[in-house]
Amino acid sequence: MTTFTHETDYLIVGSGAVGMAFADVLLTDSDANIIIVDRFHKPGGHWNVAYPFVTLHQPSSFYGVSSRELSKGCIDKVGLNKGLNELASGAEVSAYFDDVMREQFLPSGRVKYFPMCDYKGDGKFVSSLTGETHQVTVNNKTVDATYLNTNVPSTHTPNFTIAADIQFMPLNDLPKITQPPAGYVVIGGGKTGIDAILWLLEKNVNPDEIQWIMPRDAWLIDRKNTQPTEQFFAESIGAQASQMEAIANSDSIDDMFDRLEQAGVFLRIDTNVQPEMFHGATVSQMELAELRRVKNIVRKGRVTSIESNQIVLEQGSIPTSTAHLHIDCSASALTNLTIKPIFAGDVITPQTVRSYQPVFSAAFIAHIELAYPEEAKNKICNVVPLPNTLTDWLRLTAAFMMNQYIWSQDEDLRKWLLANRLDGFSQLMRSVKEDDTEKQAIVQRLRANAQPAMEKLQQYLAQIKAS
Repeated sequence: MTTFTHETDYLIVGSGAVGMAFADVLLTDSDANIIIVDRFHKPGGHWNVAYPFVTLHQPSSFYGVSSRELSKGCIDKVGLNKGLNELASGAEVSAYFDDVMREQFLPSGRVKYFPMCDYKGDGKFVSSLTGETHQVTVNNKTVDATYLNTNVPSTHTPNFTIAADIQFMPLNDLPKITQPPAGYVVIGGGKTGIDAILWLLEKNVNPDEIQWIMPRDAWLIDRKNTQPTEQFFAESIGAQASQMEAIANSDSIDDMFDRLEQAGVFLRIDTNVQPEMFHGATVSQMELAELRRVKNIVRKGRVTSIESNQIVLEQGSIPTSTAHLHIDCSASALTNLTIKPIFAGDVITPQTVRSYQPVFSAAFIAHIELAYPEEAKNKICNVVPLPNTLTDWLRLTAAFMMNQYIWSQDEDLRKWLLANRLDGFSQLMRSVKEDDTEKQAIVQRLRANAQPAMEKLQQYLAQIKAS
């Protein structure tokens, strides 16, 4: 079979949110040619296989590509996100990326897109439909936009055994239910588990008919504190100021988390259970109130097997039956927690350089690729690690603060951040007028406690390393 040859400036592997955000900056801010290769049939990455009722967890203003707004600029008037900036649905996000490709990228004449292709490495990819082989000569760099690949329930293989007669499904299939089961068993305490619980309750399932297997409780982020618009300045920037105060004034890691909860930075489902996990999951106060309606929460570790009459867990077992519906939410969205240099020779591996924001991070890294000398790039783009454990939160917060400091010293970078729509918080800070005493007081709290907080984080991290 013939091998087709191509030449391009940048080869981007993956047309998910990260790859699209990276390509958008290249297309907008340079004259580079781009080839994008992806295994899915259209752009959007994991959004192509996400569960049908999924939404963004943080405001739409933070998501998408830099050059095209995703948010409608609306405040939700109904539902559990009422009063906050709207959250795009999975269908809206998927359509958005498809529009960006069809209406912006391809008409430019500088982007070639190869969907349904399997990338083999070294510039080679193969069509899943035709078997045709393609070989690319890359003039500048290859961008591996798959490194932070998101694991989703529909393609996840559970790491426990399931009896043949057990009713078992990923939460993707919940809308397909046609007969009520004897009860619902939600397996997994992360964001997908939360979404499954909220969907069931929204559909008027009695909370007493839901059993929630939660291997680890998690600290959660209050979505009110993530709003990028001016009317939420006191909540968003105020939460950052409160976070700095809580860290700076704490005298131990446990005390720090207690203070963060008291300050409204963190939430938890059960105030009597100490969380062991932090994935950055974000909920509204109304969603939290709904989750607390479910009282039958099983905290016996992870599931090891589901048998016809019982669920075996790491720390015991609980009864079940073949009449119960078992909903798999056990897939971890975090598929790769290993940090590697973002810039390494002729390969760029986008990772998060700001907490919880892989899309902003991809756009930022693309800008650094275009605007800065090679020897400076990794110094500007320190990786902010994806969190899993509580101690990971300390590491990501310290790394985030270090990046913010480095960026603040560069006038050109400050201008770029202010102009980029994915960075709403820089615009919030710039909006503060000198005579606005309330906002100025919040900013002063943030600045006064930043350095003491950083010192305290370094102290705790040293203690963790030594232990």
